[in-house]
Amino acid sequence: MYSATFIFATRQFDEAFHRLDRRITEIAKTVPGYLGEESWENTATGLTSNVYYWESLEALQQLMQHPDHLTAKREQAKWLAGYQVVVSQVLRMYGDGQLQDWLPVTAVA
Repeated sequence: MYSATFIFATRQFDEAFHRLDRRITEIAKTVPGYLGEESWENTATGLTSNVYYWESLEALQQLMQHPDHLTAKREQAKWLAGYQVVVSQVLRMYGDGQLQDWLPVTAVA
């Protein structure tokens, strides 16, 4: 399993941003190999982090190469005051069992 963490600082969002953001989320969910996502906001730093989980790098690449994602990347400076993407391979996943598992158990060896 892989994760792609999109960390960003915002400027001002407009309707064009929200429309494109919704579209990319819809596209991601249709890509075979998409497992889910989480979003976090750090109010102290003003940063937001969206984490997307994928079965493979190929699945992640499908989203990254989609024309709408390329448009968002090209136009990001309109809405963002900086961003960083961290792509990681997930080696294991574990916990105390108190949180509901939302990823398939078979996704991580």
